[in-house]
Parts: sequence; C-alpha cells; structure tokens
Amino acid sequence: MSKKFDELKKIFDILLSPKGCKWDRKQTHKSLIKYLREETNEFIQAVKSGKPQDMKEELGDILLQIMFHSQLAKKKKIFTIEDVIDTLNKKLKRRHPHVFLDKRVNSVKDIIINWEKIKRREKKDVR
Repeated sequence: MSKKFDELKKIFDILLSPKGCKWDRKQTHKSLIKYLREETNEFIQAVKSGKPQDMKEELGDILLQIMFHSQLAKKKKIFTIEDVIDTLNKKLKRRHPHVFLDKRVNSVKDIIINWEKIKRREKKDVR
C-alpha cells in the first residue's frame, strides 16, 4: 500500500510542477470545491445503485480531491497529506474511547452520544 501511496504523491508532485499540467497548477482550494461536491454526489449515486466497481472508482475520485487539496497546502507549507492522516488517526482514537480507552458503553446509542459529546467538546476547545 505504501508504494502505491508514494506513487500517488509523486504523480501529484509532477502534475503540480512547472513541467506538469497547466490546468492543475491554476487550481486553488476554492476552484476545486465544485469537483469535490460533484465527486461526492457521484459516490452517493454509486452506493445507491449498489455497484461496487462504481463505488471504487468514485472513492478514487474523492481521494484525488483530498490529495489535490493536500498538495496545494503542502506547496504553501500549510499542511501535508501526512498531517491530514495524522489528524484523522488522532480523531478516530479520541472519538472511540470505548475501543482505545476504558470507556464503557452499553449500546450503539451510547457510542453515538459519546461521539457527539466528544465532537462538541473538540469544537468548543478550538474556539
């Protein structure tokens, strides 16, 4: 998996380089929003149609968007894809204390309630 991910990062490095794609180099976070929405909606349709091949392709298109935004941020020294992954890893561990800590839950409902409490606390701490 790591080799394929490294290859993906290299492809983006090339696409956004001076010898890469002129269209790609012109994009910004704002200009890409419509494509992220479009790809997300296409994935939703693929799920509704129950076609795994379409789901796989559309998830790839969403990953393309994630990589694109991450590479744009990397060029501006804001964050990298590794930072995105690290942030997600930490969030998943925080929001699953019943798995990664000793938090006891009795039901899926308890899990959802805990998730929402943790999420609200995180948002409050950020402000």
